[in-house]
Amino acid sequence: MAPLRQTATELLAQLHAGQVTSVELTRAYLDQIEQHDGNVKAFLRVNPRALDEAAAIDKRRAAGEPLGLLAGLPVAIKDLLCTQGEVTTCGSKMLENFAPPYDATVISRLRTADAVLIGKTNMDEFAMGSSTENSFYKNTANPWNLDYIPGGSSGGATACVAAGMAPLSVGSDTGGSIRQPSGLCGVTGLKPTYGRVSRYGLVAFASSLDQIGPIARTAEDTALLLEVLAGHDPLDSTSVDKPVPAYSQTVGQPLKNLRLGLVREHFGQGLDSEVEAAVREAVEVYKSLGATIVDISLPHGKYGIATYYIIAPSEASSNLARYDGVHYGYRTDEKQLVAELDRERAELVAAGKHAEAEALDNPLVRLYRKSRAEGFGPEVKRRIMLGTYALSAGYYDAYYLKALKVRRLIRRDYDEAFEKVDLVIGPVTPSPAFKLGEKVDDPLAMYLVDLYTVSANLAGIGGIALPCGFSSGGLPIGVQLQAPPFEEERLLRAAHMYQQATDWHQRYPSMIA
Repeated sequence: MAPLRQTATELLAQLHAGQVTSVELTRAYLDQIEQHDGNVKAFLRVNPRALDEAAAIDKRRAAGEPLGLLAGLPVAIKDLLCTQGEVTTCGSKMLENFAPPYDATVISRLRTADAVLIGKTNMDEFAMGSSTENSFYKNTANPWNLDYIPGGSSGGATACVAAGMAPLSVGSDTGGSIRQPSGLCGVTGLKPTYGRVSRYGLVAFASSLDQIGPIARTAEDTALLLEVLAGHDPLDSTSVDKPVPAYSQTVGQPLKNLRLGLVREHFGQGLDSEVEAAVREAVEVYKSLGATIVDISLPHGKYGIATYYIIAPSEASSNLARYDGVHYGYRTDEKQLVAELDRERAELVAAGKHAEAEALDNPLVRLYRKSRAEGFGPEVKRRIMLGTYALSAGYYDAYYLKALKVRRLIRRDYDEAFEKVDLVIGPVTPSPAFKLGEKVDDPLAMYLVDLYTVSANLAGIGGIALPCGFSSGGLPIGVQLQAPPFEEERLLRAAHMYQQATDWHQRYPSMIA
């Protein structure tokens, strides 16, 4: 048995047939983590109870007890989903000791499905980043070439699947954070429609954009995990009360008379020639499967990045205001703070500057300032400042309100396109993965990596990334499909069609035995 080269669906069948135990399976993945994660750095923490959880599931299976949909399969979790009693850091110093008192809804659903929670994965701090280089703890590497980024912010969640450290993982997507790293790491990742999966227990970045979704090797495995994650949740006011299709049962049904929209604006300046060639070849595969290709336009998509970087930081500015060093999270050294204030005040008094001494921060204000300054990294501070500025008096109408209006136009573009086509097809990223450190000092260049993904979040629609080729340097290239709201079933069926006709999803980096 070579479990690391098998899909989750295949492994689940073997578990049901008694050909392998959950303990054997979990141990194989833990061994892979031990052997290779020192280089990949996908995990922040490995669950020390993973084998115990697996053993408990094996015992219940042997006793003939009913089991959940994922019974015995290891699943990795992006470290922004609250897990009761376990540290949940969001990749930030601010939450380095935060152990939530409750489970996120998706964690509860995974437990109900009898998944083995194998560990928490690395991410850009508070999901703000495109390369997983903004984590306070470590930089994750691309398993295909350790000198390159895996994408972000769900870089650890995608890298661990690509590296054979877990068959399934859960990420979040605010502007492409599932699809972009999935494309760069050669795995399959789906961002569901906003409201399809509960956000309760997700540590928020931008509440109107965040969505939790599955990452796996294949569309079939992605369907399996989405079936567990999706569904209405009364604890989340944005969760939509719609029935959950049996994605795992319908994913194998091919789509007839499929109409794919090819967005002309996605094939202009800035698109790497190798990416364009791979995506156009994927389009030809769909044509050979009977799909009709329709030329379409999304004219307001060119404003997507600018719109996103007003709305997302504005919501982040509000959401992250709670981290003040008082309620919970990181707090600066109070003794040192008081001593610092006393010293400054004494120096000013000695210099005869009594007014300046009186004007010094009081200890509470200084506590807020120092805790936030020390607890947040540079990119998070940058986005908080952007958002606070955009929401400030005199600028709200010029920036935030205008961005909301453009967001509506972006959604209208998609609505009009979906009157003509069933799905939109195009690139996931403008280029293959770039080297670690290459863009870390150029925020604008980093933001443009998400050029083709942010619009789906602004419009609230679903999208999926799947491997469609490799660059001349041996790095994966992804193709993206986008669907009308709540048409994840269509997305998965179309992705599975493509994967039945190609073998890109069956390629593995050399670290997988």
